[in-house]
Amino acid sequence: MCGIVGAIAQRNIVEILLEGLKRLEYRGYDSAGLSIIRDNQLYRERQVGKVKALVDAVNINSDCFHGKTGIAHTRWATHGEPAQHNAHPHVSGKISVVHNGIVENFAQLKQQMIDEGYQFTSETDTEVVVHLIHHAYQTTQDLLKAVELVVPKLHGAFALGVIHADHPDELITVRLGSPLVIGVGIGENFIASDQLALLPVTNRFIYLEEGDIARLTCDHVEVFADGKLVNRAIKELDAQHHNADKGEFKHYMLKEIYEQPDAVSRTLDMGITTTSLKPEFLDTYNEKLKQVRHVQILACGTSYHSGLVAKYWFEQLTRLPCSVEIASEFRYRYPVVCDDTLLICISQSGETADTLSALRAVQKMQNDNDIQGLQTLALCNVPTSSMVRETDIYLPTQAGVEIGVASTKAFTTQLVALMLLVLKVGSLKQRIEGSVENHIIRQMHKLSGQLYQTINLDKTIKRWAEFFEGKTSTIFLGRNSQFPIALEGALKLKEISYIHAEGYAAGELKHGPLALIDKEMPVIVLAPKDGMLDKLKANMQEVHARHGELFVFTSEDAGIQEETGIHVIYIPEADELLAPIVYSIPVQLLSYHIAVSRGTDVDQPRNLAKSVTVE
Repeated sequence: MCGIVGAIAQRNIVEILLEGLKRLEYRGYDSAGLSIIRDNQLYRERQVGKVKALVDAVNINSDCFHGKTGIAHTRWATHGEPAQHNAHPHVSGKISVVHNGIVENFAQLKQQMIDEGYQFTSETDTEVVVHLIHHAYQTTQDLLKAVELVVPKLHGAFALGVIHADHPDELITVRLGSPLVIGVGIGENFIASDQLALLPVTNRFIYLEEGDIARLTCDHVEVFADGKLVNRAIKELDAQHHNADKGEFKHYMLKEIYEQPDAVSRTLDMGITTTSLKPEFLDTYNEKLKQVRHVQILACGTSYHSGLVAKYWFEQLTRLPCSVEIASEFRYRYPVVCDDTLLICISQSGETADTLSALRAVQKMQNDNDIQGLQTLALCNVPTSSMVRETDIYLPTQAGVEIGVASTKAFTTQLVALMLLVLKVGSLKQRIEGSVENHIIRQMHKLSGQLYQTINLDKTIKRWAEFFEGKTSTIFLGRNSQFPIALEGALKLKEISYIHAEGYAAGELKHGPLALIDKEMPVIVLAPKDGMLDKLKANMQEVHARHGELFVFTSEDAGIQEETGIHVIYIPEADELLAPIVYSIPVQLLSYHIAVSRGTDVDQPRNLAKSVTVE
């Protein structure tokens, strides 16, 4: 959500900070700011709105903003409205702080600071943190020690960047439940919420662990855990796989839709040969996966929808019971997790706070001996993420960097990876016959071509956008494994176009949603030729009889023809099992073009963030 960038160098770092913030814009934010140290003084600028407003303000005062140590931030409002006085960095005396996350006990701590005579100018929890550090510094006269004293008092998940005007040669950072990386340079070092922000200046990173506190100078990085100096490895990143350039495309989202055939091909390549699974695919875990008797999936948002599709696959192909849970609900229940469960956590970033918390709750149950034979698996696009580090098994997607807030290629590669996992588990447990496995794999090899063909329908799909002008609500319908795609289509449309949209299992129409149908209600239908097609056609007639306008994605052999009130686009034929992957593309494209026609900010929709790192 919020984004942190910090730098300490032997050169002016203002442009590095600003460029880093630009590269973090995808995370979602409502204001931006920076603090730098120059001649033992703090200079701070904060602006509501886009990073460009901050850049313009800094350029106007360029004489002041020239320094070798600084921190910067993009804020997504949690405590306090989007306003300049709530924007980061916050300052107390000569100390400046940027903060991601939430301090849950900030009200109690704030009262303590008020009692100590501190005055507050914002509604944020961050201002409490900077005053606490300032108060501790009065005793320690050591910035690192002051931060070490304050961190145990803070309840919640957070990351911090801290500088002091009298200590221009050091930058302190903290990681506790919120992602933060250190970028290692030559005569300069950096911090950021995401390594993407630092790729223009380094490809060498230290991934801090939970509770780490680090002290950066130009030439050294010291990391402390529980007050003791520890060693954290430096890892080199292949920057060519992290291209964040839009190229010829108007929006990142459209670029990422068009990248899906290649992303799917890369993901397939890690698991299959021409006709079978690669022997080395997840082979380290063969014995563990053989023991699985139940599958439980935890996820949020789009990742939850990919899990719902996987439920159909697991149960049909492996005959293993599979439950799919919204992580933010699961963690606050008293859930039952069976012995010999494969717990799959799905997250594009690997830093989704609710999913991580749910994972940790299950691991606590395991540590308390409430569960035997638990295996945890991270399905994730970021191999260095917290989720990957905290699970037993890592199943990567090969989506590449995804910048658009509305997930596209991460979703389809999640689906592909999940099918590979289903095949792996089914094969190990001898639940899938070799001929069935071979057939599915041959069909999977066709996916990239089918996705290319579907993307080539872009201009045709774009023409449908005009029908949604002035509409305020939309319904998506699907049956069987297309129901989760209906949910995903509705999510895409609402998050980028701001049109209210709901996805329904078409068989549920008569149980309530049919009351919404009239000539003003567009209904988008996902209708591949499968075993549910005849029943879906009956559901379509129920809508048509009530003058609802139908927009149908189907295949030519499904026998659905265009007529008054029924608009049809033919999608390439796909295997029934794999059709959800193909049908994801048209709902992404339609949502995109409707949003563009409405003039919304497609890549950075209001109130949303790419990586949801707070609850």
